[in-house]
Amino acid sequence: MLFKQFAGVDAFPICLDTKDTDEIVRIVKSLAPTFGGINLEDISSPRCFEIERRLQEELDIPVFHDDQHGTAVVVLAGLMNAARVVGKELTDLKVVVCGIGAAGIAISKMLMVAGITNIIGVDRDGIIERGKLYPDNVMWQWYAQHTNPENRSGTLEDAITGADAFIGVSAPGVLTVEHVKKMARDPIVFAMANPIPEIDPDEAAPHVAVLATGRSDYPNQVNNLLCFPGIFRGALNCRARQINDAMKLAAARAIASVVSDEELHAEYIIPSVFNKRVVEAVAQAVEQAAYETGVARRERQPRPGGDD
Repeated sequence: MLFKQFAGVDAFPICLDTKDTDEIVRIVKSLAPTFGGINLEDISSPRCFEIERRLQEELDIPVFHDDQHGTAVVVLAGLMNAARVVGKELTDLKVVVCGIGAAGIAISKMLMVAGITNIIGVDRDGIIERGKLYPDNVMWQWYAQHTNPENRSGTLEDAITGADAFIGVSAPGVLTVEHVKKMARDPIVFAMANPIPEIDPDEAAPHVAVLATGRSDYPNQVNNLLCFPGIFRGALNCRARQINDAMKLAAARAIASVVSDEELHAEYIIPSVFNKRVVEAVAQAVEQAAYETGVARRERQPRPGGDD
């Protein structure tokens, strides 16, 4: 219904009565000739990484795990505008990501694509340390090699000292006011655990410059609905083989651009999911990036009144 209502994309859910990685891959591959794209949903970490990777390699249509990349795209869009609010360069931000599962890893990768280099990941066992071995979790092993440039160790408190932004996809109550007070000036906090955020928004408000949550009853809701309808509309318009990093980055920039300079303020960094300009902006940006990166299969059609 959301695909159809927001982007005119015909879609329907197929629920699988299995959690076996090989079986999920086999079933989706068998179904794929019917569809122009596959949106994976509610597949847990770490199996979600292998399922998505294998399907992307073996299919010639877009495969998109929304819980990972949808969240990552909208978080990046919000962070772009939050950086503008506090007067900091996006690429200069020191970011703490709390909760290093599917969404946390995808968010971190998306931030890297956007040029952010100082990222520290924290999970229930503490900071993911550079150079440490994580033999039981191949994605944490990758994370340890690509994040935490200051080689910090310890707890969330050790990670968050001096940080410009906190991005939480973890559990209720893990972030305290004392933590926030240790952050850099004008801290940015995205507390997205649902339904109870990492910190109570009312408690955090006096101490942060910009606050976002996953909830609709507070300003700045990080909602994947801002992302996936437009991404698939753009990918389907040009018959893209895949949804690559350039397309996701273009989607994030498009979402951020919907909030004009005149509209932008601390409680409005992310457009409403009901803003009709979002899907159109995202679809056009994604389609353009698909052509630029050579993954579009449909010959480019001139736009009415346009030059391309």
